[in-house]
Amino acid sequence: MTKGKLYLIPCTLGESNPFHVLPAQVKTIIDSLDTFVVENSKAARKFIKSIAPEKQQSSLTLFELNKFTEAADLPNFIQPCLEGKTIGLISDAGCPGIADPGADVVSLAHKNDIQVVPLVGPSSILLAMMASGMNGQSFAFNGYLPIDKGERKAELKRLERLSFEHNQTQSFIETPYRNNKLLEDLCNTLSESTEICVACDITLPTELIKTKTVNQWKKNSVDLHKRPTLFIIHKSF
Repeated sequence: MTKGKLYLIPCTLGESNPFHVLPAQVKTIIDSLDTFVVENSKAARKFIKSIAPEKQQSSLTLFELNKFTEAADLPNFIQPCLEGKTIGLISDAGCPGIADPGADVVSLAHKNDIQVVPLVGPSSILLAMMASGMNGQSFAFNGYLPIDKGERKAELKRLERLSFEHNQTQSFIETPYRNNKLLEDLCNTLSESTEICVACDITLPTELIKTKTVNQWKKNSVDLHKRPTLFIIHKSF
């Protein structure tokens, strides 16, 4: 039996017109599928409806993959592929598998010789890097920083040192309601000449992307509260 494929389907980064940021192929693929692995069923149904409003929601089979999913359940998610059925993987925002639990399903697909097909779509990490003006030849995404104040300060200094020693751009994120505090911590911890890029609400009407030195940020205020934001730093030679 020929195995089905696993399509990695990008999603919007927030409340925006999906056809402004997604290619037509995404709709074509969603129209052709009825089985999806998703982070949140409600959010996934809303996204699918925005792309394919004529699609019958009752015909969809959704497997939820998030922090509550047991590892033992993962083989069930790719079983349809082993039976010849093609399925889709959808993140809550952006590209599946990038800072996303979907990577576990992709890994399992490779181990079972299932063809993985990534589709083009918005990635907040790459879009922020593109717009930052920082080194795009060598960069790292570090996820969330420690919550403890002392540990966070030590990690920020470590990332700044890495950036300086290896000419490597460092990026990370924070829980949206703590964004303002993180920017404050960055300004209080890093060297005044270190550059910080704040990339907020990417692809949305309220998008804000600014790169300034620590010294310049201290003189400028911006409200990032509860707004999806990526932070990027670079300390030049």
